[in-house]
Amino acid sequence: MSEIAVSALQGAEARGLVTIREMGRQGMVSLRADLGEAARAVARVTGAEMPARRRISTGKDCAVAWMSPDEVLILCDADQAGKIAFDLSEALTGQHHLALDISDARAMFSVTGAAGAIRDVLAKITPADIGALAVGEMRRTRVQQVAGAIWFQSEGEARVICFRSVARYVFDLMAMSAREGGAVGYH
Repeated sequence: MSEIAVSALQGAEARGLVTIREMGRQGMVSLRADLGEAARAVARVTGAEMPARRRISTGKDCAVAWMSPDEVLILCDADQAGKIAFDLSEALTGQHHLALDISDARAMFSVTGAAGAIRDVLAKITPADIGALAVGEMRRTRVQQVAGAIWFQSEGEARVICFRSVARYVFDLMAMSAREGGAVGYH
């Protein structure tokens, strides 16, 4: 019997000041390594350059997000994550590293709407300075009581990543924050 891969909330959606949508199963590979030493391997495997601090770079079918001085998160097609993790491990043979497919351990949400409304909704649930977060800048932070990461894909779309085990909690927080009448002032 084969397992069927499903996302945490199977595409749940909420509408209010913004639209919040669970994006389905997303490919994610965590790479811990000396990022300077791993840059060539990352570029070869993903087609993306190693991103600058707190930034995201894009390649052919992947994006690479800086998470810490020794960690990047590779965002890719879910069906490619295992191969990307394997290819990175092969390319980094002899170097201290860990490349791991974490696709089934995370959930990703899209938050779309007017830029000010997106910033309002997110500012209410995280201590990060959402008003200062630039497009293409990754921010690892808390979403109320749980770990998360936030970035703006464009002025009209933010992305939020959290652990799969708390996906319902994060979705409900964002949906509650997006209720009509809940604006806080980034308009």
